[in-house]
Amino acid sequence: MLFSCSNNTQEVRDFLADKNLPVGKARDAYHVYKDSGRITSKLITPLMLDYSNRKGHPYTEFPKGITIVNFKNKGQDSVTITGNFALNYPRTSISEIRGNVVVINHTDKSKLETEQLFWDEIQHYFISEKKFRLTTESQDTIEGIGFESKDDLSKHLAKKTTGRIKTNEE
Repeated sequence: MLFSCSNNTQEVRDFLADKNLPVGKARDAYHVYKDSGRITSKLITPLMLDYSNRKGHPYTEFPKGITIVNFKNKGQDSVTITGNFALNYPRTSISEIRGNVVVINHTDKSKLETEQLFWDEIQHYFISEKKFRLTTESQDTIEGIGFESKDDLSKHLAKKTTGRIKTNEE
């Protein structure tokens, strides 16, 4: 009786894709992103599943939640993003975060709460068509359905709004 094995990685990737299995799995992941030697962001998750073997739409799944901390201005300004579930699509640099999504800008003390958020990492932009609550530094609370802003919660566009908002006429 004769047996033979080959180490063709493409065959293994195709097999895993056919069975809808991830090509990689990481538990208790803590990943630090750097640019020119400076830390620009941190990603923390209890479970990360790598589906980069998908031909049409490769993605990374975070089924047990995610925390992302972005640093700007030499680490002086930071924004924290948390959610119960996330998907990242590397070809488009779009991420979807779902379930108890909270975005906090620690510099200007603003906070966004929603159930679903899309994040365009290239344009540095958030979009949500779900109910949201935005609390600003001056304790204004804006609620509505549909929200867009830069990823530091500045220059926002709130749709179908209600709430208490202070305005300055100049």
